[in-house]
Amino acid sequence: MLRGAIAAALTPLRENRLDTDAVEPYVEFLADGGLDGVLVMGTTGEGMLFDLDERRAIASAFVDAARGRLQVAVHTGMQSTEDTVALTEHAAAIGADAVAVISPPYFPLDEDALLAHLAAAAQACASVPFYVYEFERASGYAVSHAVLERLRAVAPNLAGMKVSDTPYEQFARYLGLGLDVFVGPEAFIGRGLAAGAVGAVSALGSAFPEHVARAVRGRSDELAPLRETIERFPRHSALKHVVASRGVRMSAEVRAPLRALSEQEIADLEAALKPYATATR
Repeated sequence: MLRGAIAAALTPLRENRLDTDAVEPYVEFLADGGLDGVLVMGTTGEGMLFDLDERRAIASAFVDAARGRLQVAVHTGMQSTEDTVALTEHAAAIGADAVAVISPPYFPLDEDALLAHLAAAAQACASVPFYVYEFERASGYAVSHAVLERLRAVAPNLAGMKVSDTPYEQFARYLGLGLDVFVGPEAFIGRGLAAGAVGAVSALGSAFPEHVARAVRGRSDELAPLRETIERFPRHSALKHVVASRGVRMSAEVRAPLRALSEQEIADLEAALKPYATATR
C-alpha cells in the first residue's frame, strides 16, 4: 500500500515526445529529496494529453527508473473505458505499485456508468492496489459515497483515494470512509493527516521534493504560500523550469495546449521563489 510523501511527477518532454533519457535522473532527484513515491501521468504529469501508446511508454520508463527506489502509482484514467482498461492492464503487467483513475471528464456520468467504468479499471489490475482519483474541478463531477461503497463491494483491491478537491470541507468528506486518503492540496497536508489521511500526492513534490517530504513528516500546512506562488504562472512550465534550474535534466517544454513561460514570467517566477531557494544538485 502507498504511504507518505508522493510527488505528482512531471513528464519530461523533448521535441513533443517523452525524453526517455531524462526520466532516470529525474527519479533520482525525487528520491534524493526524501519522497516515498511518485504518481505518474496525473494532472501535473499532463497525462490526459498523451495517447495510449505514449502513456504506456511513460509508465514503463518511470517504473523501470524507480524500481527499488520509489513506489510508482500510475494514473491510468483516460476518456474511454476501453483505453483506461488497456492502460491499467499495462501498468499491472510492468509492475506498478498502484493504479489511480480519475472520473472521465466531459460527460457527467451517472452513478451506474461511473461505477461500471471504475470497476472495469479496478478489475483490470486485480492484484494491484487501486485508488480513485477524486478531482471534481477537473472531471466536472464528484465521486459519490454511494459509488465508492458499491465499488468496494465489487473491487477487493480498492485501497483508497487521492483527493484534490477544495475547499477543505470538500476534501474532508472523503475521510472516515475506511479508505486510505491522500491529500492533494498542499494547504491541507497538516489538517488532512491529523484527520486521518495517510499521505500526500503533491504537485509541488515534482520540483520541491524535500519541502514536501518535510511537510508530510511534520504534518504541516506550511506549503500553502508556495503553491499560491506557483499558481500565479502556467504551472507545468513553471515546475519544469524549477527542476531544470536545480541542475536536473528537464526541458521546460509542455504538450499543447499548455504553454511555455514568457521571458518576463521566468524573471518574475525566479524572483518570487527566492524565499524558497534550494541548493542545486
